[in-house]
Amino acid sequence: MSETSAPAQRGGRLSRTARRAQLLLAARDVFAAHGYHAAAMDDIAERAGVSKPVLYQHFPGKLELYRALLTTYADELVTRVEQAIGTTTDNQERVHGAVSAYFDFVAGEGQAYRLVFESDLRSEPEAAAVVDGALTRCIDSIADAVTTDAGLDAARARMLAVGLVGLSQVAARYWLDSDQAVPRDEAVALMSSLAWRGLAGFPLVQT
Repeated sequence: MSETSAPAQRGGRLSRTARRAQLLLAARDVFAAHGYHAAAMDDIAERAGVSKPVLYQHFPGKLELYRALLTTYADELVTRVEQAIGTTTDNQERVHGAVSAYFDFVAGEGQAYRLVFESDLRSEPEAAAVVDGALTRCIDSIADAVTTDAGLDAARARMLAVGLVGLSQVAARYWLDSDQAVPRDEAVALMSSLAWRGLAGFPLVQT
């Protein structure tokens, strides 16, 4: 769901799956622009080029629509991190891939990252659970893959994974908000080098 949505022509016949995807794209644009509380179902229906009854056929209310959208992009972030970690067995490359995954996510079209990192609905338990669950899954992937041979117990290895996730998330958001003054590849290289120099300091388990 990385493409930019545009108002659709009313009356088009789409499959249920295609219509749902269309509605989620429209909702992404409206929620990212206005936040959850200021967004209106009327605006989303208009953006999608459908009537409100059609919108309500797929999502019974604004909260259900927001949760579906939040879950979609939280899962996308986790998938990016897991794929980056799973493409190599070299831990330095894994660190670079994990950092790069966060930069790619925040630079995606439609400001979807704001739905995950800057949601104004974090006080709603189910929405918070989606975001916290995605964070936990990213930490789990990094802890399992990057620190398995660092000679640390599970609790300490997890602390390193939390640090890498925090560094990646904050740095990527800063990079985007600073108008990308540092080229993307250079920014990723800087942050992954910083992280790797710390992780590489831990001895490998001797076999």
